[in-house]
Amino acid sequence: VQLVESGGGLVQPGGSLRLSCASSDIAFGDYAMSWFRQAPGKAREGVAAISTGGGATAYADSVKGRFTISRDNAKSTLYLQMNSLKTEDTAVYYCATAVWGQGTQVTV
Repeated sequence: VQLVESGGGLVQPGGSLRLSCASSDIAFGDYAMSWFRQAPGKAREGVAAISTGGGATAYADSVKGRFTISRDNAKSTLYLQMNSLKTEDTAVYYCATAVWGQGTQVTV
């Protein structure tokens, strides 16, 4: 199984980005998925999680109301829509299930 994140970049405070995570596993829809992030000098933290079918989601308090996790099982892809970005959202963002992606840098 391989997870490949994309969509990171440099954005002004208040801006938006959409991260994607493409999976090589045809059983992608069988796994709950999560987004994590790690800022410089800080521990990795959970950002959002989503159930196999997408009907249940959970968010860290710091991103509630600003970030939305979603998935397209037909495309084996996980998404993270990030709105109203703040400087404290700057981090490397990772998607994960039983394995981790390589991460994508988000700089606000």
